[in-house]
Amino acid sequence: MQQPNQRGFRSPQGSSPLAIRTKKYQLDKEMYTSIALKQVWRKDWWYALIPLVLFLLPAIFSFSWWWVAAAVVITILFILVRSAQVLGVTQVDQGNPLFERLTYEIDQKQILMKRNEREGAALPWDMVKSATPKDDAFMLWLKEPGREQLPGGFKGWLARTFQVPVFIHLPYRIFNSPNDIKLMESMLRRKNLLA
Repeated sequence: MQQPNQRGFRSPQGSSPLAIRTKKYQLDKEMYTSIALKQVWRKDWWYALIPLVLFLLPAIFSFSWWWVAAAVVITILFILVRSAQVLGVTQVDQGNPLFERLTYEIDQKQILMKRNEREGAALPWDMVKSATPKDDAFMLWLKEPGREQLPGGFKGWLARTFQVPVFIHLPYRIFNSPNDIKLMESMLRRKNLLA
């Protein structure tokens, strides 16, 4: 066995010794859907006006309650389908990693999301679009996939237009000390992620 000062010694791969380590935490599916739905409808509320206006246009030229009823029904259907799209993230297998019980190790290079000591995933900081400190948590909003990662044509347009927000929710209570919270906030400032 080689000693640390001998040539050829390699330090074990993994997180930095200066990393912020958290307690285990699992994001609740209901919390995710409420936050994601608020985010979607805060940003995309005007999409609901498109079917309403399109189906009310014929009523301007030839008024009929059928046109008004159709406009309202189709608008409600659009709202339900868009909301179901957000709710679907909690049901599909690809969304499962968001809702697993994980510990986080956060350093200058990446965020390690660990299921246990052997299993986990690394999230580089360049995948984080922005961070928002709330009253009780940090919200790390992830970037949407680029054009090259999405299909082409109509499917690609649909995927770009109706994306579902993905985020990491880090409540303050999972940090081991108030110093870790301050360190996390200063790290987010250095990365220019705080709004």
